[in-house]
Amino acid sequence: MRGTTATAVGTSWQLPIAIAIAMLASGCGLRKWADRGFKVGPDYCRPAAPVASEWIDYREGAIKSEPADLSAWWTTLNDPVLDSLIANAYQQNLTLRVAGARILQAQAARGIAVGNMFPQVQQATGDFAAVQVSRKTAFVPPQIWFREWSEGLTASWELDFWGRFRRAVEVADAELDASIEEYDDVLVVLLADVSTSYVQMRIFQERLAYARQNVTVQEGILRIAEDRFRNGATTERDVLQAQQVLEQTRASIAELEIGLRQANNLLCILLGVPARDLTRELPKQPVPQVPPELAVGIPADLIRRRPDVRRAERDVAAQSARIGIATAEFYPQISLNGVIQVSAEDFGDLFDTPESVFGSVGPSVRWNILNYGRLLNNVRGQDARFEELVYRYQNQVLNAGREVEDAIVGYLRSQQQARHLAASVAAAARSVQIADEQYRQGAIDFTSVYLLESILASQQDQLAFARGNVPLNLIKVYRALGGGWEMRLSPPSAAVPIPPEAPAQPEKLPATPDVNENENDRAPVPIPEPKEA
Repeated sequence: MRGTTATAVGTSWQLPIAIAIAMLASGCGLRKWADRGFKVGPDYCRPAAPVASEWIDYREGAIKSEPADLSAWWTTLNDPVLDSLIANAYQQNLTLRVAGARILQAQAARGIAVGNMFPQVQQATGDFAAVQVSRKTAFVPPQIWFREWSEGLTASWELDFWGRFRRAVEVADAELDASIEEYDDVLVVLLADVSTSYVQMRIFQERLAYARQNVTVQEGILRIAEDRFRNGATTERDVLQAQQVLEQTRASIAELEIGLRQANNLLCILLGVPARDLTRELPKQPVPQVPPELAVGIPADLIRRRPDVRRAERDVAAQSARIGIATAEFYPQISLNGVIQVSAEDFGDLFDTPESVFGSVGPSVRWNILNYGRLLNNVRGQDARFEELVYRYQNQVLNAGREVEDAIVGYLRSQQQARHLAASVAAAARSVQIADEQYRQGAIDFTSVYLLESILASQQDQLAFARGNVPLNLIKVYRALGGGWEMRLSPPSAAVPIPPEAPAQPEKLPATPDVNENENDRAPVPIPEPKEA
């Protein structure tokens, strides 16, 4: 009886003393502990992010710093086929579904973290044992064989005195937010990749059209050279040169067909379907045209818009809470424990009499001492990890700004390049026409025709590539700005059918630019479409 009394008295004064020692040793004091919501560790504050005040090319007439609605940016290309592909990719892309499954995992992890704030152990137990005691023991009990039935309930609740479990919920909340931002980031990349693959297919188709058109023209020139050679009006060299430029153009067709098929296969994967020839399904369309102006907002909008930047910031928030969890390990863990149990030799006696009841209830304290610096170094490690993530977040902001600047300058200068190449192609085409007439009349040899044909074929290919770079750079701008993730807020309910082929547009001839005109103020020059062979 005396031992029982001493134990109870000892528990009554040891618990508050342990708590008082922990609070005094913590260095933060009762006031800071209370101000932090009765939680140890730092309270999170969003780190500073380095952003520019304006874009480098904000004075360009095509660039507008007004707020931009990027929720459906691909519609600015005014291509119904692309709109359908975007909707289908959202419904079917497997990488996006993987990111969605990660959100479900994070939601479940948060539920576990919240559940830890309630009694952590709640168990119902039931046992039966048939026991026989050895007859060879030093003290043989009077009953060497017996049976025992027992049933009971056990509960243990570690109080969140230092905020360890609440900090864990903060970690789970931040990780859930990060998983949503990851989903949005995957969606932004998906929309840009689908648009890029589609535009690349249109670029390859246009380059192929130019190449096949040149093959038709060069086959005619080869026939003329062969006729002149048979009539003795020229040497075999003209025939060989004409054949050389023709075979070189034919070889470029094979290379372009490889590129077209690879872009086609990538688009199939983005759509979540096995690779097949989409060129037989998609209606013929020219390379999408870009809008005359582009609203990009201000650099500070990237922190709010870009999902990868927001995800990096949520990683910092989660790590801040982990510091609090590590700090809580310095303090004693205070729990309330309770057990109630009934036991009897015969099952019928379990609930017949109060003598079969056993129970206990009371607090307990566990405190990690003599940890040889492990807890302190754990906190230091979590602090260092926090600094690492802060620097990573700030670097992510810097890279986001760089990506937008790269895309903007590409968007602006690719338009200038396309205009100059359009004028160059128009001049080269006229030069070939004149040289062809002169060769037919015998005024010049075939070398001039050969060189001009080679130049025209090369520049037409460059023109098609440059024309495609304009929408490709526009897509890069929208991707760098973090546009399109709002699609998950109002997603299409089902796959969208691809629209039928639009009527063919008449060919537009390029206008020759004025060399004295200011390039930044010049309106876009219409660029000719290639003729199908």
